[in-house]
Amino acid sequence: QECCVLLRGEQVNLAPKEFRLLEMFMSYTQRVWTRQQILDKIWGEDFFGDTKTVDVHIRWLREKLEVDPSRPEYIVTVRGFGYRFG
Repeated sequence: QECCVLLRGEQVNLAPKEFRLLEMFMSYTQRVWTRQQILDKIWGEDFFGDTKTVDVHIRWLREKLEVDPSRPEYIVTVRGFGYRFG
């Protein structure tokens, strides 16, 4: 089931995990999240997968939200640590 957000006056459809990621970042705008913290929060502590799962979902979210996904403004990489809300 898709979720919708409004961005620059346009409706953007998000997958449930993408929506939960965006909600998490927007709820904690000053926090920097490690990949493991994101996995635990969004996928649950029982998830047995690779932290690269987070990178893939962040990329998909950026492709839907960012004007230029290669230069993100909303979901920003903190090199060597993780991600934060821009």
